[in-house]
Amino acid sequence: MKKVAVIMGSDSDFPTVAGAVRTLHSYGVPFEVHILSAHRTPEKAAEFAANARQNGFGVILAAAGKAAHLAGVLAAHTTLPVIGIPIKSSALDGLDALLATVQMPKGIPVATVAIDGADNAAILAVQMLALSEETLAEKLEQEKTAMKDGVARKDEAIQTKVAELIG
Repeated sequence: MKKVAVIMGSDSDFPTVAGAVRTLHSYGVPFEVHILSAHRTPEKAAEFAANARQNGFGVILAAAGKAAHLAGVLAAHTTLPVIGIPIKSSALDGLDALLATVQMPKGIPVATVAIDGADNAAILAVQMLALSEETLAEKLEQEKTAMKDGVARKDEAIQTKVAELIG
């Protein structure tokens, strides 16, 4: 199975990125976590992305805040799918990172999830890998069924509370 690279621009991004790590682990997807900066280590970031396919990766997650150029820099140096995770910062509550991540030029696409949306980034990566990994497709289907069943249980419970309320 292909690995997922979880790249963050700073160790301060780890509390958010931890959601992606937990999600990937829960699906049994192999991953590596690294700190690479688009601005402080641009050569290392470019080298990592350029070699990612031959190093066994299938998808790259890139988490960054503020200027958030990391996902774009990685995408510029690979043909693998890159999923950007805009990180909320104190200055503009992550809007700056969201816009920097999503506004990519033609030919350098970056899939982008919500601000601090690391869990969804990991699920999207699993969905991409599931195109060629049937076991992952089955796990995703089981998760969708569990979510549907959970909503049905909550609906039943709220019906009971409403009935008790109006009595």
